[in-house]
Amino acid sequence: MSKVCFFLSAFCIFLYPSVGSPNSQHWVLAWSDEFDGAAQSSPDSTKWSLEVGGRGWGNNELEYYTNQLKNAFINGKGQVVIAALQEKYTGPDNVTRNYTSARLITKGKFTQKFGKFEARIKLPFGQGIWPAFWLLGSDIDAAGWPQCGEIDIMENIGREPSANHGSLHAPGYFGEHSLTGIYTLQNGKHFSDVYHVFAIEWEPTAIRFYVDGDLYETRTPADVHAGGRWVFDHPFFILLNVAVGGNWPGSPDASTSWPQTMLVDYVRVYRAS
Repeated sequence: MSKVCFFLSAFCIFLYPSVGSPNSQHWVLAWSDEFDGAAQSSPDSTKWSLEVGGRGWGNNELEYYTNQLKNAFINGKGQVVIAALQEKYTGPDNVTRNYTSARLITKGKFTQKFGKFEARIKLPFGQGIWPAFWLLGSDIDAAGWPQCGEIDIMENIGREPSANHGSLHAPGYFGEHSLTGIYTLQNGKHFSDVYHVFAIEWEPTAIRFYVDGDLYETRTPADVHAGGRWVFDHPFFILLNVAVGGNWPGSPDASTSWPQTMLVDYVRVYRAS
């Protein structure tokens, strides 16, 4: 659906059939960001916060997430840009890193339990680059991770330019043992070539993963390993970020070019009608 259609729908009551949904669910828009602010402005602070820090984020990542405008900004063309830069940076906690980037979150501003979450994104590329569009349980401060639950709608690493990982992390199945499916572009195409739409449909007993409307993975409580728990029964918040390095993608090397940018055209969240 184009942005023009979306804005027209703001004055009407439209129900959106979910492409490829096995139950022909209809969705009503509940929250969105179209990133239509002025060029070189910050992301909407009523919808997003910028997390700051450089202590590895549990993955031995190499970037320092900042609130610098050059790391996260509206480009004036209807997208937010998250830019990973190769630069030496010392944060207010006296941690120094050789890369900066940004991590946008809706924690404390928007959460939702169940529904459809989608974003249209053009990914960065290169060894050591790790973009993500994902959800975390809103009880993370009290419950901790992975007890809060994590839903990775889009995760890509530089050495796999054609692969998107859709994953669930929770008690008993997290990290390298998460419940994961992979969507692979055909004919040598890369996710950095053009925009793609990444989405989930989340119901009490099923989470379905899509790329460009193609269903490629369905997870239910029956998939949970022995001793694990299905914790996807409470509100989650949204995250968008570009990590550099870490346990999974490895470090950048001489083949990695800079800056690397993730362009997000929109993020939309729907509830069932």
